[in-house]
Amino acid sequence: MTRTPTQLLSPADQERRRALRSMKGVALGALMFMAALFAFSFAFQQEVPALAYLRAAGEGGMVGALADWFAVTALFRHPLGIPIPHTAIIPSRKDEIGRTLGEFVETEFLRGDVVRTKLVETPIAARLGEWLRTPAHAERVAAEASVMASSVLQALSDDDVRDVIEELAREHLIAPEWGPPLGEWLQRIVDAGAHRGAVDLAADSIAAWLAANHRAFTGLVSRRLPSWVPSVAHRFVDDTVYNEAVKFVGAVQRDPRHPARIAIDGYLERLAANLQNDPATIGRFEDAKLAVFDSPRVRELAAEAWTTAKTGLLRSLADSESGLRRRAVTALAEIGERMTTDAALQRRVDEWVTDAAVFLVDRYRHDIASIITDTVERWDPAETTEKIELMVGRDLQYIRLNGTIVGALAGVAIFTVAHALLG
Repeated sequence: MTRTPTQLLSPADQERRRALRSMKGVALGALMFMAALFAFSFAFQQEVPALAYLRAAGEGGMVGALADWFAVTALFRHPLGIPIPHTAIIPSRKDEIGRTLGEFVETEFLRGDVVRTKLVETPIAARLGEWLRTPAHAERVAAEASVMASSVLQALSDDDVRDVIEELAREHLIAPEWGPPLGEWLQRIVDAGAHRGAVDLAADSIAAWLAANHRAFTGLVSRRLPSWVPSVAHRFVDDTVYNEAVKFVGAVQRDPRHPARIAIDGYLERLAANLQNDPATIGRFEDAKLAVFDSPRVRELAAEAWTTAKTGLLRSLADSESGLRRRAVTALAEIGERMTTDAALQRRVDEWVTDAAVFLVDRYRHDIASIITDTVERWDPAETTEKIELMVGRDLQYIRLNGTIVGALAGVAIFTVAHALLG
């Protein structure tokens, strides 16, 4: 790193540099004034004895100005470029200053009791709710969250996500046995009679289909009759089959105790029991399940599920008028309204935020403070010196000016006392 050029400084730093140069000029002007005062009074004090007081003021002012100039300059660089010990303190002890500053922040500010006291006095939930219930603010939060979510989705590797979905599907969907749980679920349905509604629906659907598809029975049975059978007999046979089918379905619809219904009940009961207890039935069911969800098909389903979900989410997140974004804005505004009016919710949120902040500070305060130490260590010594000098240098020039004035007053006071006592 190299020292920051003037043209690369921020506008604020450029303003600080102009103020620093101006104040340096004032301090230097005060020193030159004291030097001129001393020279004048020293030259003419024999003719005008009272000028000895001005000479003493000039001497004291110059001594004070030079001493404070040396002290201020020694903070940032070697005075006059001479490597005097214990000068250029900031560039030579930059890392130690950073460590000390980090330790000070860690021990005095990043303490659980300090953070808790401050947060307990702050109505966090009420202020957040007041801000969040404004529609424009809720819209802004939803928009920023959508951008973040979209970035995360786009950054995710499709192959990795598909692998995760496939592993989860195998672990939680395919690997466990389906037979016993499905048999137990089917047993509950049969015991509750819930399957009868499905039987009714099936009977109604078949009856409706038969009513609308009489012609579908033409030739269904008669085409198998010998060729010498008359065509009238063909129609009679087909109509008989159709009418018997209609009668059978109608009987099933009307009679809750129809043998077909009883047969279905018995079959479902046996199937439920076998799925729970019969190893052969369970094995056949598991084989069928694995045949359906074979390895290539599972990966294909995982890929389709992820692609569909990702595309839909990205489209919804990018569209400010999508249902997802609208619901998010509404939910945020409602949360803000509740946090503004619900005292119990405010207490819970405040306690949660306070406890979380105290936990983070107690657990990671050293890591947080190390940001200061590490940042200062990475700074270039010359750049560090310039940054600090721009921040506090102008105030330090007042020290030079004050030293000049105090030195002048001290010089006059010392000379006056000495003259009064010693003559």
